[in-house]
Amino acid sequence: MTTLDIMLPYYGNVALMQAAVRSILAQSDPNWRLTVVDDGKEPDVPGWFAQLGDARVSYQRNEQNLGVTGNYRKCLGLVREENFVMMGTDDIMLPDYVATVRGVLKDNPDIGMVQPGVQVIDGNDRPAEGLVDQAKKRIYAPKVNGRKLMGGEELAISLLRGNWLFFPSICWRTEAVRAAGFRDNLEVTQDLALVIDLLQAGEQMMISDTTCFQYRRHAVSISSAQASSGIRFEEANRFFRDVADRLDAHGWSNAAKASRLHLSSRIHALTMVPGAVKGRNGSGAKTLLRHVAGNDRY
Repeated sequence: MTTLDIMLPYYGNVALMQAAVRSILAQSDPNWRLTVVDDGKEPDVPGWFAQLGDARVSYQRNEQNLGVTGNYRKCLGLVREENFVMMGTDDIMLPDYVATVRGVLKDNPDIGMVQPGVQVIDGNDRPAEGLVDQAKKRIYAPKVNGRKLMGGEELAISLLRGNWLFFPSICWRTEAVRAAGFRDNLEVTQDLALVIDLLQAGEQMMISDTTCFQYRRHAVSISSAQASSGIRFEEANRFFRDVADRLDAHGWSNAAKASRLHLSSRIHALTMVPGAVKGRNGSGAKTLLRHVAGNDRY
């Protein structure tokens, strides 16, 4: 079984990125390779990587800012192994992440995606499970005892009802992702778009209940900032309409219905309305309320 490629498209907080890298260095399974692609300009970052002294770690800085999707694409082009992870720069790999994922791949070498168990933490490394994450776990995520294989329209319906995945923790089959690619004009729904495209291509996902990854959720994240302003849901509207049409053409009518309803996304928007009102963001509140009402074509 090959080494696991860990891709780190970096932009943002230096200390959190360094914590993410240290968590990779602390893996119990040493069969990994880390590639960091820096899309920022923080002055001390190149020197910090130079002093690590680990041949498995490579670092490069983009001459110009590529943005989220552009850096994803560059990282994908640098993958050398059969499987990879596109890790978030503020997330943490628990010590057995690589061992857990490689164990699943050993038993399922042709699997398209592996979603291990994830713990949500806040900016201070404390467990944090807000309303959205509780809904993901208790309502939308499938019940898994050990491992569970899912795919096809069944998984598409499950995810379109409520996206319970944690994109930075997923291990992907490189060939499958390169065939699908990343969509233009998407940021916060890029993960769900990729998974739906892979499912339509016939790929499957193995879900493990082994918790080996920490996903950091905090107020300064791109998705949180865009949610409070309503921008996130403008993108979501475009995404759900497009996916519904694609799924109808694919013959997955029930998944198309789930995409048009996008109930969990509308409920999420409703929870953001009080914050927009309190922050006197009138345009954001209106955008959120239109999404809640299902008035997508504006």
